[in-house]
Amino acid sequence: MAFLEIDNLHKAFGPNIALHHFDMKIERGEFITFLGPSGCGKTTVLRMIAGFETPTRGTIRLEGRDVTRVRTRDRAVGMVFQSYALFPNMTVAQNIGFSLKVAKLAQKAADARVAEMLELIKLPHLAARYPWQLSGGQQQRVALARALANKPRVLLLDEPLSALDAKIRVSLREDIRALQRELGITSVFVTHDQEEALSISDRIVVMNEGRVEQVGAPLDIYNFPRTRFVASFVGTLNILAGRVIDPAAGRIVVDGQELVTARPLPADDAGKERLLALRPEAILLEPPAHGRNSLAATVEEISFLGAVVRIRARVTNAVISLDVFNDPNRILPERGQPVALGFSHDNLLVLDENAV
Repeated sequence: MAFLEIDNLHKAFGPNIALHHFDMKIERGEFITFLGPSGCGKTTVLRMIAGFETPTRGTIRLEGRDVTRVRTRDRAVGMVFQSYALFPNMTVAQNIGFSLKVAKLAQKAADARVAEMLELIKLPHLAARYPWQLSGGQQQRVALARALANKPRVLLLDEPLSALDAKIRVSLREDIRALQRELGITSVFVTHDQEEALSISDRIVVMNEGRVEQVGAPLDIYNFPRTRFVASFVGTLNILAGRVIDPAAGRIVVDGQELVTARPLPADDAGKERLLALRPEAILLEPPAHGRNSLAATVEEISFLGAVVRIRARVTNAVISLDVFNDPNRILPERGQPVALGFSHDNLLVLDENAV
């Protein structure tokens, strides 16, 4: 039995369906991220786990107990919001200890727990300050400590880093992951930021229009996307349309040039149009080689991005982006120059949907 089970969850707001038949099993101590664009249903799932929303149908079980219609305060979950939601008239220590006071914990035990949380977030010297005297990153650390103070069974984080600037966001997400591992607490994180999801998750649930597109480890989600949406949403991607000419041999023609996939295709794909995906970093500027695919192209644009140089090259109807590391000794091609784009069979992914 999984620690947290979500079974056939469905949510409608009047005629609008926010979530379609959501299923998920989360193990104890896992860090799960719901990733997707605004309005895809990820926060709706989080709010139903927390008890802020009631499902139209479906079941939520925590350690085998049906909590679908149990009050939020009786679920033993901690919640961290995007907006911090700290009480402005309370000090840092009072904010952290608020849930302990509501739970009527003895004052001595509550004070000890608050002190423990302050040490955990490395802010013991700010215990007497008020929220307005803190930076955004410090306020979110306090919000995290408040959510953890009452020792919840599940920690829920609703885009907690989106209001912070880039450097603080990176630092705080690393702190959140380190704390989660140290405490071993089951956590569900919501974000629209693919880099956040890839960097801190055990598993990622990619969502779109109220449905789950794919669930998997970060490496699987990035390297082996199953649908066009996942491939396009997670990382930069080249999408190509090809026609299958020999399914058994994995042979596909793209703009008059033949490519080969790593695995055979279904026999009934013969003559069909299929969508292919290719990551920019998987492509090399090299002549054709045995066991590798190659596309003849012409350089259209070169962009310097710091550590990476992005080259855009045209293959008849398709434009392909490839990334190379910035090397002062590398001689880059010029605009209008013919080039060969080489990549392995394994890097050419055939997506589930047919091309349209």
